[in-house]
Amino acid sequence: MADDGPVEHGYPHLETVRAAITALYRRLSYTGVRTFATSVAPVDVAFCDTDDLHLGAQRVARELVRHYGLPDARLIVSFREMTHAANVELTAGPEYFVELNDRFRTHRRDIGAALAHEVMHVCLHRLDLSFPGMRDNEILTDTAATYLGAGWLLLDAFRQDGVSSQKLGYLTPEEFGYVLAKRALVFDEDPSTWFTSPQGYEAYVEGLALARRDGRQPPLTAAGWVGRRRYARDRRHVQDHGRLPAGQPQAPYSFTPAGQEPLRVSFPCPTCHQRIRVPVRGRVRARCGLCRTVLECDT
Repeated sequence: MADDGPVEHGYPHLETVRAAITALYRRLSYTGVRTFATSVAPVDVAFCDTDDLHLGAQRVARELVRHYGLPDARLIVSFREMTHAANVELTAGPEYFVELNDRFRTHRRDIGAALAHEVMHVCLHRLDLSFPGMRDNEILTDTAATYLGAGWLLLDAFRQDGVSSQKLGYLTPEEFGYVLAKRALVFDEDPSTWFTSPQGYEAYVEGLALARRDGRQPPLTAAGWVGRRRYARDRRHVQDHGRLPAGQPQAPYSFTPAGQEPLRVSFPCPTCHQRIRVPVRGRVRARCGLCRTVLECDT
């Protein structure tokens, strides 16, 4: 939790975020991910100053348990002085003890954001899905919470002015915006009306622009003129020399097997980021076997 300190911006964890989206699809399957088509509604996790602190926290926790599909899990929420925003004790269940920072006694509207992250820890624990290392595992947790419909609360908890700042979670605001936008494009959802934080909304808009660029990379037909021209040049170079040109920025695609026939191009699915391989033979329609996205390609 960044509190009155510097907030990291940009996309330093982007590759891990994309790997987390792929891991979600592999663990839950396309059908499993589709069960989260509806996000947590703001009204269901609303928390005002007149609510009883403990009863309100338990109510929000129950709503997130329901949303994540953990009907037999029971969360016991308490508050104490601590450095981090929250902590959950991962046991065999069905009871899980969650501790929230004492700060949330007076910042109650952000209790839902903190619980969205901690309850996702429980969900991933039950799914036996994790990444090696604490940092990557926390990025997986933030990504999963956002992609499965509750992490918009974490982005909305990002607030910054001339004298103070607050951010929850391990992703940067823009990375939260990117994952939220990836979800919005898949489920045809518009989360922009949920934001109470102007800074959170701005981060979502920036993340949305990057998410849309994922669908405009060659060899997809939606790629722009510059990308298509570079792709054609790289393809000729591989056909003539068996490899991509040296000394250029890394391309999102690769050709395999280099120097052999038939030539194929490999590129990440713009939805789930699993690598897709198709033959180099002009217009091709491909379907991702993981997320079932149909892709129009010009190879």
